[in-house]
Amino acid sequence: MTQRPATPASFGRPDVIAQAHARSLEIGLRASETPDFHPLRRPALRELVDRNHSLYRHALPVMETLHAQIVDTQSMVLLTDDHGVILHSLGDSDFVEKANRVALCPGVSWAEADRGTNAIGTALVDGQPTVVHADEHFLHANRILTCSCAPIADPFGRTIGALDVSGDTRGFHKHTLALVRMSAQMIENHLFSNQFADAVRVHFHARAEFIGTLFEGLAAFAPDGTFLSANRSALFQFGKPLAELQRQPVEALFGIAFAKLLQQIARAPGESIVLTLPSGVRVIARGEYMATRYIAPADTANDLFQPATAGNARQTQRCAEPAAFFPTLETLDTGDAQVAQILQRVAKLRGRDIPMLVLGKTGTGKEWLARAIHHDSPRRSAPFVALNCASLPDTLIEAELFGYEDGAFTGAKKRGNVGKIVQADGGTLFLDEIGDMPLAQQVRLMRVLQDRTVVPLGGTRELPVDLRIVCATHRNLRAMIEAGTFREDLYYRINGLVVTLPPLRERSDLAELVGRMLDLQSDNVRLPRRVSAEVLARFAQCRWPGNLRQLANVLRTASIMAEGAPQIELEDLPEDFLQDCVSSGSHHDASRRDSPAFPADASSGGVSRWPIAAPLTTPGRMEDWQATLIARTLARHSGNVSATARELGLARNTVYRYLRRSSLN
Repeated sequence: MTQRPATPASFGRPDVIAQAHARSLEIGLRASETPDFHPLRRPALRELVDRNHSLYRHALPVMETLHAQIVDTQSMVLLTDDHGVILHSLGDSDFVEKANRVALCPGVSWAEADRGTNAIGTALVDGQPTVVHADEHFLHANRILTCSCAPIADPFGRTIGALDVSGDTRGFHKHTLALVRMSAQMIENHLFSNQFADAVRVHFHARAEFIGTLFEGLAAFAPDGTFLSANRSALFQFGKPLAELQRQPVEALFGIAFAKLLQQIARAPGESIVLTLPSGVRVIARGEYMATRYIAPADTANDLFQPATAGNARQTQRCAEPAAFFPTLETLDTGDAQVAQILQRVAKLRGRDIPMLVLGKTGTGKEWLARAIHHDSPRRSAPFVALNCASLPDTLIEAELFGYEDGAFTGAKKRGNVGKIVQADGGTLFLDEIGDMPLAQQVRLMRVLQDRTVVPLGGTRELPVDLRIVCATHRNLRAMIEAGTFREDLYYRINGLVVTLPPLRERSDLAELVGRMLDLQSDNVRLPRRVSAEVLARFAQCRWPGNLRQLANVLRTASIMAEGAPQIELEDLPEDFLQDCVSSGSHHDASRRDSPAFPADASSGGVSRWPIAAPLTTPGRMEDWQATLIARTLARHSGNVSATARELGLARNTVYRYLRRSSLN
């Protein structure tokens, strides 16, 4: 039998696919059979999503960001529960039809017992990120796919689901798994922060610039110093499993008494302190203790809502408000004429509670504008409460928005939940993706806007509310009204003023936006605060399907890759982004040459004032960037592999592979 060439799934772990195929045979599956593709019925799927609500709501924003990074690659992003049943999917329209042919859609189980060897099922069985490419799938029907999947664990180390990118085999890219792993880790960190919102949290890493990134360690303690949990990065840095850490006092983990740690956090909130791990490695740390109470851990996979009361809702929301950047109408004016005109119109309504509707494609900054409207209003000292109507299933939008009483439905927390509307009392309620709100909830929202009162689910008492409403959507609401999927009376209630934010490719302030974003990303002096002319030129060539969100993600990655350098260069940019710019540049440059993104310079005869670099013929490889980072760190640690791996958050085998590869070159 001819041996297949090594593929990403089997490279370095040759037994993974073989063992998965053996399990498939033991189950009794036949590779040539046509599997049963009946998905769960809608009520059953909604119930399943309800049971996995915490995972679902924290994963959706990450899935949107991940999809923006792989858009137009004939692929889709999938979220499953711990049994491999797909809960949600986001995909390119031109790939959805092919995906449906193999039942790659919500409500279908992709467990190994049902689909044989596949990335989702195999990753959940193996407990490790996995790639299954083309004919590595057990069933012939699935061999049109290339799939990369990473399990997702709750804050206590229990697998609660998986994140997967599946696509056409011709679109395979070896770095997709890295994106999926990072995205899964981001979801885990969100779940961790949500679970321990009222605990003492310590963020730490050997490198200060990694604090606040995916690679930071997170450890949580109860107010009495009891160790609660730690994320993946923290476990790696501690070098011990979670069960062993739970028996350790703070002094053994960080070399400092818990009382003294609390004193340092209280004395200088947000300031960096130096702690020492059990291995002797010194780390930079920042502590958080923002609440006055701690809620004992619940079953995270079934955790519906953090309980709150009407009396403390406003205070809780203020504590949760991000403090790093409060956009104002003035700070959003970065030189683009279209945006400036929008800001001028909005400013005329300052101090008046006229509802606003913000239109624009995904990632164009609709929430930034909503926050600026709130910040520049007399309501600035009251809460700004945001709800993404597309991020929750129909059955939960009502509970999340209007609140619920104790025992209102199965799984509801005791003491109930006041809901976003009551939380926003006195302030601003921002409803993102209002076009995705179900019709039944549109009717209830209409009553709230008319009567300025809200009745929680399971309740009878009307609660008065005073708020301003700002809505946003990327959908055509007028077309939805014609189709009967959006209420006309609600439309006229929310569109006191309608503004449309332009996509990034149509803006003339790209250079200023880049500078602003780099200034906001970190206060670490080793991260660059500017990009080279070649990078700016390449940015001008990109069509930016993810708009401002995509630009922020690209800059965040590139600034870390360029750590210690004066500016970001082409080789610091993600490889897939460079390739996308190269492929899109030839299609878009000519049509966009006279667009606002390419401001003409009269002295150059109408030629763009930004230098447009020649397309890359050999774009920098991710391995080269990683090798450079490993080499620098090895040199700093005098060749100590363990210290290098610990600092970078890598496995020692990764560093050893680099050393072996270097010795062969």
